[in-house]
Amino acid sequence: MKTKGVRTNKINIVTLGCSKNLVDSEVLFTQLKGNGMDVTHESKKDDANIVVINTCGFIDNAKEESINTILRYVDAKDAGIVDKVYVTGCLSHRYKDELEVEMPTVDAWFGTNELPRMLKTLRADYKHELVGERLLTTPAHYAYLKIAEGCDRPCSFCAIPLMRGGHVSRSIDDLVTEAKSLARRGTKELILIAQDLTYYGLDLYKKRNLADLINQLADVEGIDWIRLQYAYPSGFPLEVLDVMRESSNVCHYLDMPLQTGSTELLKLMRRGITREKTESLIHTIRDRVPDITLRTTLIVGHPGETDAMFEETYDFVERMRFDRLGVFTYSHEENTHSFSMPDDIPADIKQERADALMEVQQGISHELNQQKVGQTYKVLFDRKEGGYFIGRTEADSPEVDNEVLVPASQYVRLGDFASVKINRAEEFDLYGEVF
Repeated sequence: MKTKGVRTNKINIVTLGCSKNLVDSEVLFTQLKGNGMDVTHESKKDDANIVVINTCGFIDNAKEESINTILRYVDAKDAGIVDKVYVTGCLSHRYKDELEVEMPTVDAWFGTNELPRMLKTLRADYKHELVGERLLTTPAHYAYLKIAEGCDRPCSFCAIPLMRGGHVSRSIDDLVTEAKSLARRGTKELILIAQDLTYYGLDLYKKRNLADLINQLADVEGIDWIRLQYAYPSGFPLEVLDVMRESSNVCHYLDMPLQTGSTELLKLMRRGITREKTESLIHTIRDRVPDITLRTTLIVGHPGETDAMFEETYDFVERMRFDRLGVFTYSHEENTHSFSMPDDIPADIKQERADALMEVQQGISHELNQQKVGQTYKVLFDRKEGGYFIGRTEADSPEVDNEVLVPASQYVRLGDFASVKINRAEEFDLYGEVF
């Protein structure tokens, strides 16, 4: 057993879950650094005596990962490797009372909106002058910009409002100030995120104001790409498409989770839209921005999903030919509307349906990528790995989409753009040479 002695505090922040959680960790990181503290993010070394775990509580797999991570650091505390273990984020917010009983050696639990209390516990002051400032944990050339917190949508399956509360937009002035600060420090790509981008502004400006926000962000000097993630289809503000078409630095890219292609299941999911209206919206988006990349996610195995409903979704995917698609199997979440329904689809059937959708999407992705062979694209390079420099086109968001690989024998500066001619394509990767 390692013997405890007097040592200077060092804090390691461990982030689990989505990019919205990552932004929260970056805000905490910035506040702690502003207090002169020694703090790291996702340290590979076991040299921090205080650990803050920012958890995810969205679906079963995420909850399991969060629990396992907490247990690992609790064991490290018992072994004398760390002194303090603190837990924050969605899992902590949602299950705090139960977890306090089950894991009594965790030193404190915090909800998603308790940053000031967490800083006080860590013996740090909440510095208002740092609001809007961010020390990035991503590569410096791209950053997630969280434009709102929480969600007002009534989706049957979703626990996010239980963990994050109702929708609260940030002001345009604050977001533009943050974007300028990021640009001054080398950020070239802003990825706009929220639980629901398309609801932006209703609480502050009494109208959907996403288009105005994007317009003002597009004027920030140094920002080459602005990317939109997590748009909701019902009530989508079509004027966003005009801004996308008219502003050279707004990516022709839209991430819009649609969840299913069955009108009957959309009703069960309380999504406020039909398949017919969804398809009409997709056609409108493609008409107004013909070269747009559309990404979506679907859920299979929701209570009440029949074989016929799934076949509707399968047909929907075949016909809509999304550029990017991900599939989740339904997770039965306490206190959601769907939890009152029987979780009546066996796990193996859920997985079969997910696999079937991904198989058809794999063929679509391969066909679409083959069309890119011989074309030249502007690529932003993120990292070097093995024998390749790896980057992304305007059509690709970090971590979830296609990547472009060029041989490491060619000179590429990470964080910069280069023109790449594609000479080979696979289902989810493109290979090329700097042109």
